[in-house]
Amino acid sequence: MTPLMNRRTILATGALAGAGAMWTSLSSSWSARFLRERMAEWGRDVPPAPHTPTPAAWDDNAISLAWLGHATVLVNFYGLRIITDPVLFDRIGVDLGIGSLGPLRLVRCALRPDELPELDLVLVSHAHFDHLDTPSLAVIRGTPVAVMAAETADLLPRRYYSSVHELRWDESVRVATARGDALVRAIQVKHWGARIQRDTHRGYTGWVVEREGRRLLIGGDTADTAAFREHRRHGPFEAAVMPIGAYDPWISNHCTPEQAVIMADAAGARLFVPVHHQSFRLGREPVTEPIERAEQMLMAERDRLALREIGQTVVIPA
Repeated sequence: MTPLMNRRTILATGALAGAGAMWTSLSSSWSARFLRERMAEWGRDVPPAPHTPTPAAWDDNAISLAWLGHATVLVNFYGLRIITDPVLFDRIGVDLGIGSLGPLRLVRCALRPDELPELDLVLVSHAHFDHLDTPSLAVIRGTPVAVMAAETADLLPRRYYSSVHELRWDESVRVATARGDALVRAIQVKHWGARIQRDTHRGYTGWVVEREGRRLLIGGDTADTAAFREHRRHGPFEAAVMPIGAYDPWISNHCTPEQAVIMADAAGARLFVPVHHQSFRLGREPVTEPIERAEQMLMAERDRLALREIGQTVVIPA
């Protein structure tokens, strides 16, 4: 290569790099915003959760729920071990084999994978990366049954599960495990289920879980919808696990805290368990705003707000 060509190559490479940096810093496209957010996270530590659940000490003659972060709730339902939308590692997103390429947690999951009990049932509400996290689903302890939204089971590492069931709205399955049975019903919510932009065939759902005559409602991910009035017929519910974050600017897919409380009320839930906040920065609202708004909404019924911080546990006695 001649000195002149070498100089031209260097200048061209530098110009391309400069243009790329300018595009990343100024463009309003999703790709540029994604790169800016990942660059802003570089070198940031992820602090531990404020609380650490102790599932080994839970009473099998009660219903215990611990919020591990985001939409992940660990449940002991009269001895049956259940987890919802398990997301256990520091990042979510595309699995690269050596880690995930996506948002970094604001607070660590309240339990490491090896601190989880052996599970009987895994519920996956839809295919979005912050709910169906393949690295987490690959390290679940035990050989649980997986119950998933329609057209999502192809994403599951099957060898870790005793059986897999896909449900559409209003379909149900009775799950039989060594620790007992549970009836799981898929319920209508207002969201969307694509793993990537074009696979819009995938389903999305909430859940009703029934065992020994008692029931939990798990809202999955949802915007405001009147469907929760219809879900009341499946109750009464000891608790409703409801999403309250990422509503700004995604109000068409995520409800506000006030809407979440109203939907839980419409379904007839006794306790309100807020999730989908404080874990990842997925919306523009301040990190603590969702729980503050939920607290304000339930100011006159403080005892109904079951937990406020990641890692906290609520026990519903027999």
